Amino acid sequence: MNILIAEDERDIALLYKEALEARKHKVTITHNGEECLKKYHDVYHNVKFGRASSQSRNRSDNDCPFEVLVLDYRMPQIDGFEVAKEILAVNSHQRIIFASAHVKETLEDSIKQLKQVVELMQKPFTIKELIDTIEDKEVYTELQKLNVDLDIVRASKPTHEQIMDLLERLRKIEKMRTF
Repeated sequence: MNILIAEDERDIALLYKEALEARKHKVTITHNGEECLKKYHDVYHNVKFGRASSQSRNRSDNDCPFEVLVLDYRMPQIDGFEVAKEILAVNSHQRIIFASAHVKETLEDSIKQLKQVVELMQKPFTIKELIDTIEDKEVYTELQKLNVDLDIVRASKPTHEQIMDLLERLRKIEKMRTF
């Protein structure tokens, strides 16, 4: 997998990179939101307009330049949430995993402002948990289904019961996790 990570703590970012590369993933590290957006847009533009490597062009993942983005929720300059908003505005199919010590706040923001459900990992987590989450495509497929449901709920002006149903479904997905 081609993975982009935005993590402002350099030692943690290096730890992520080494562990994921040991699993044969290609990892790009950025240390703040501004750098992450620049890297994403540069690679996205290359993939979209055919200047990327043949390996990138042959992927059939809706022109996503990275299979996964791991974003620290709170970073200097531009935080992970703002990065996600901008990326999803140009590529609504991009898979995003937030790494956050503030899971409740991150979940609420993702539903209210992104109008999309994203994956969340509560800090601190182990490297094994990070790898399991990134390599777990089943959970992402389930989240994509929820995003379709979110569109339906939004169009019908959600009631409290509908929102609670959505959150209950998210909890069930979380229980399927291996950690």
